[in-house]
Amino acid sequence: MTTTETSEQLKQMVKEKYNQIADQTKEQNESSCCGAGCGCSTVDYVVMADDYSKLNGYVADADLGLGCGLPTEFALIKEGDTVVDLGSGAGNDAFVARSIVGEKGKVIGVDFTEKMIDKARANAKQLNYTNVEFRQGDIENMPLAGNVADVVVSNCVLNLVPDKRKAFQETFRVLKTGGHFSVSDIVLSGNLPEGLKQNAEMYAGCVSGAIQKDEYLSIIQQAGFKNISIQKEKRITLPDEILKEHLTQDAMEEFKSGSTGIFSITVYAEKPDACCGPGCCN
Repeated sequence: MTTTETSEQLKQMVKEKYNQIADQTKEQNESSCCGAGCGCSTVDYVVMADDYSKLNGYVADADLGLGCGLPTEFALIKEGDTVVDLGSGAGNDAFVARSIVGEKGKVIGVDFTEKMIDKARANAKQLNYTNVEFRQGDIENMPLAGNVADVVVSNCVLNLVPDKRKAFQETFRVLKTGGHFSVSDIVLSGNLPEGLKQNAEMYAGCVSGAIQKDEYLSIIQQAGFKNISIQKEKRITLPDEILKEHLTQDAMEEFKSGSTGIFSITVYAEKPDACCGPGCCN
């Protein structure tokens, strides 16, 4: 099997999963943890999603409980900006961003899944939003011209993309010179036992596509971004019932207090200004 075949298979799995999620309510997604009835033992609460309900622009019908942060809260969006939301789902982050950019701004959501696009467009139509649009497309090959976005946001999506390097190269391409992104995502720190990692995927979802935090930040830097910083970081807490299947009591306590684990991070980075003369891009 080639790498291309593997990537296409992963994409198809993601598309099928999120087409299923699009037909569920937020409550159903939350009770199944990873959004599509994964089965989570006795655990019945959300482990990653943050509360959007108090943010301006919040639309309950667009909130499927699938995020792992609040990137719009940290994205330094201004009135009149053009914002691109990668993996826009039913429109949750896009509508929050729209409340900030106002009537003079624009928000473009990009999503891989047909049913999510349909749901987001229906939500926008019901709200009579004329400056929010949703385009179906692959984040590795975005259906957008270059240099169109002042800000890019994304919420727990890029970890699902097989080629993260290409995804961040595309993010760099669509941003205007001097633009920036704020992305919430799932990363790993240290080496998790394989069995624990598999169980964590069943519990929290999205873990299987997560990579080491240092590698994640390195990919962003290699794409050309500058002033990279972590705006928020939180540990994804795994219940004892999962930990004790793979760790001794002492190892469990060490795991809980140490740096090894699964984390939600919100990362900020900027596309540098254009060169002003020889030597300025060193």
